[in-house]
Amino acid sequence: MSRNTLDGTPRREAAPAGATGPAASLRSFGKKALPKSYLLLVLLAIIAIGYAVSPGFLSIRNAENVIAAASIVAVLAVGQFFVILTGGIDLSVGSILAMSTVVVALTLQTGMSAGLSVAITLFCCGLAGLVNGILVVFLRIPPFIATLAMMSAVKGLSYIIQSTSLIQILNEGFIEAFSRGAFLGVRNPVWIFIAVAIAGAILAKFTTFGRSLYAIGGNPEAARLSGLPVARNLLITYTMSGVLAGLAGLIAAAQLRQGSSLIGVGYELDAIAAVVVGGASLMGGKGDPISAVIGVFVLTTIINIMNLVGISSEPQLVIKGAVIIIAVFLSSAGGVQRISGFFSKRFGRSPARATA
Repeated sequence: MSRNTLDGTPRREAAPAGATGPAASLRSFGKKALPKSYLLLVLLAIIAIGYAVSPGFLSIRNAENVIAAASIVAVLAVGQFFVILTGGIDLSVGSILAMSTVVVALTLQTGMSAGLSVAITLFCCGLAGLVNGILVVFLRIPPFIATLAMMSAVKGLSYIIQSTSLIQILNEGFIEAFSRGAFLGVRNPVWIFIAVAIAGAILAKFTTFGRSLYAIGGNPEAARLSGLPVARNLLITYTMSGVLAGLAGLIAAAQLRQGSSLIGVGYELDAIAAVVVGGASLMGGKGDPISAVIGVFVLTTIINIMNLVGISSEPQLVIKGAVIIIAVFLSSAGGVQRISGFFSKRFGRSPARATA
């Protein structure tokens, strides 16, 4: 309510303390940074557990194994993040990754240069992603069904193209660029996923395109009515997911020195799990690529620890599923509030008594 000064002129009500200025900016930054801080604390706790159960966990060789495994999924997860940000999902990235290894191996086998082979491979993978986008945008097929169908189609196409059990890669330049090479003592795959993560973060937070994806994920109809190019941006998003799946396939092909349609099985679930563990909502409109990459390292480190202590693959799948369920619950609307409400009812005072 407005009040008058001594001369009778209206006096403007003072803004609540901290509503504007540096304090509000600091709180806004804190809200954005806290999810990453929690994830990093979780990752550090997992690393401490790993060292406690296996002294060899912190060895350089084991660290290289973790990073090598994470680099492929991290690139996949960034592409998957943007699709999930729009409220969609891409189940075809594992099959596109496998197709990438087959195409690059075949083209290199013909004597084609590594650069041209990589370009053709990424074009094919981007085309597969574009088809996903067309199915979702123009044919109005739900993303789950569209990408599931593409997963099957691409996998079958890879089998047909491959014709043999596997295709060896002998091009040392390609292997050097995507696996063995290093810069400043850090392997090239690490630089690749760092570059992809940083580019993804800039795209998501500091470009009109990225901000439009948050709006599309939050409310597609409102985004369309506000004049945003929803169809175009969805096509770009699915194409980008295909290209990044192809890039992840190039890393896998260089590390394994072969192309095979069997590579990439289950990678789509790992990418989705990492994005969700990173705090993104499967409903869309929430999350960031850096947190998705941290989620990759959380899951990869957990799997590495289970391997070191001798846990077989079957229990690993159960544990991974439990982690995903917990992450989805916590990222869902009201998940944390329901947990806090549960404990406050049993071990603390009710809100009514606390305010009395």
